[in-house]
Amino acid sequence: MIRLFINEPLIAGAEIILGAEQAHYLVNVMRQDVGASLALFNGRDGEWRALIVETKKRACRLRAVEQTRRQETPPDLDLIIAAVKRTRLETIVEKAAELGARRVRIVITQHTNAERVRIDRLAAIAIEAAEQTGRLDAPEILEPVKLKALLDGWDPARALLFCDEGGNARPVIEALTSAAPGPWAILIGPEGGFSGEERERLRGLPFVTAATLGPRILRADTAAISAMTLWQAAVGDWRQ
Repeated sequence: MIRLFINEPLIAGAEIILGAEQAHYLVNVMRQDVGASLALFNGRDGEWRALIVETKKRACRLRAVEQTRRQETPPDLDLIIAAVKRTRLETIVEKAAELGARRVRIVITQHTNAERVRIDRLAAIAIEAAEQTGRLDAPEILEPVKLKALLDGWDPARALLFCDEGGNARPVIEALTSAAPGPWAILIGPEGGFSGEERERLRGLPFVTAATLGPRILRADTAAISAMTLWQAAVGDWRQ
């Protein structure tokens, strides 16, 4: 069944007017017509079966019929990624959505060397991935901030897995073996790595767990996917 993420509340009988882009996808790309069923979710009200009740050239009207799944809360995991080139950043956001991250935070580090970040484009990619994977929410994509500012305002209740390729760190699976569930974040650096100053500060923070992703140098997208996979297996909802 086709799944669409919307922002409107979902209750029995609610009518939803799709905008031009979603209407085009549903009617012209997927060839759906009046009477067809689809699934809707908004990150708050679970998943609902809906019917197409009217189609127009640039809009489509739906009616929510019944809830098919109750809302589930995903693991409270943030992926923090230093800004990298557009195509790799888009891949990272897509995979973060597939792997269950609740938020993607983009940071600017001392060695960041990337083009302008389009948050709207990344948010659309995250929503599309959420629609395809069956999750009941879409990860939030936050505006870029400097790493220093992020750490200055950090809530110490959220543990931070610092993927440190500079040496003298435990293997990530070993570091996560005794990790407690709860709010977590994973930090992946830029293509040029973290500066010595940044590594020193991160390693000195009490909420940070430094870990290595192995003996080979990984690109940012590979590192992000690897770290999220291992975290989900050790701490996240893959254990359920």
